Amino acid sequence: MKNILIIGAGKIGQVAADLLAHAGGDYEVTLVDRSLAALRALPPTPGLHLQPLDVEQPVALQQALRGRFAVLSAAPYHLTTRIAEAARAAGTHYLDLTEDVASTRRIRELAAGAQTAFIPQCGLAPGFISIVAADLARRFDKLDSVRMRVGALPAYPSNALNYNLTWSTEGVINEYIEPCEAIVDGRRVEVPALEEREEFALDGVQYEAFNTSGGLGTLAETLQGKVRTLNYRTIRYPGHAAIMKALLHDLRLRERRDLLKDILENAVPATMQDVVVIFVTVSGWRDGRLMQETYARKIYAQVLAGKLRSAIQVTTASASCAMLDLLAQGRLPQRGFVRQEDVSLDAFLANRFGSVYAQVDQARAA
Repeated sequence: MKNILIIGAGKIGQVAADLLAHAGGDYEVTLVDRSLAALRALPPTPGLHLQPLDVEQPVALQQALRGRFAVLSAAPYHLTTRIAEAARAAGTHYLDLTEDVASTRRIRELAAGAQTAFIPQCGLAPGFISIVAADLARRFDKLDSVRMRVGALPAYPSNALNYNLTWSTEGVINEYIEPCEAIVDGRRVEVPALEEREEFALDGVQYEAFNTSGGLGTLAETLQGKVRTLNYRTIRYPGHAAIMKALLHDLRLRERRDLLKDILENAVPATMQDVVVIFVTVSGWRDGRLMQETYARKIYAQVLAGKLRSAIQVTTASASCAMLDLLAQGRLPQRGFVRQEDVSLDAFLANRFGSVYAQVDQARAA
């Protein structure tokens, strides 16, 4: 039995903890959060221990990590490096869900010479999307373009933003503000968030997509010199980007993130009726011909571990658990920095947690 610490009892952390605790006795899981109220709100689950912990207290964090097989950080992005540094000191395998580019660069530094694995960006995007894109890219003799599009959307949009809160509000704001990595005309560059908007349709539904930060993971580095165009854009319903640009730029709320978070969380409702849209297109040459392959998937809210979970909870928590499970089974490198694109798509989908992505025909939650 592997002893796991999960930090953050929010939308994703509590689901990941539940999934691992229901994994046939393979894991003993401790879920920690600074909020005692958040922990008390969770129902008792065999194999899952709850513990209040402020990760900004280094001594308490070190004690909590001692003797663990791995720590999975589902904490806000600004705490990521603090937890990774503590994991390095404790000799504990480290995984996280961060989309923050600067945090991942620091984790790469910590992984150098480490005796344990450091596996950041184990969610949907970054995360699973890189596994898909890398799998498609391997099917070509020479690459031309890799375009990755992902969105977590309300199934029934009903406000001007055409959006409901399904993910970390801090994370969404961060990816709408920070610079975005891309490869343009073969050169690795940074492009501004919320720009280069495009529209496309999938299954008769119209969407927009625009640059956001962090979704590429480490793919820009991996594919540098091998592809002409590489980019990642977040999917929303049309009209969303224009309103967010007005809030962030015209009203200058990019300079007052806490205020914007407060506005969104008090004005935009959450929902369990959501859909995750994954749309990856790769083109290149195979046998002398320019060809294209596309991966498209929609995943809806569903029941996992006996409870209804939103689509973003299903996809993100399952992806992180799949990576941890593959690590525990010895199917991932046991030390150093591990990229998402180093993982085989077939191995991921065959995993008991990753298999939720392989379920094509999923009904909407009522």
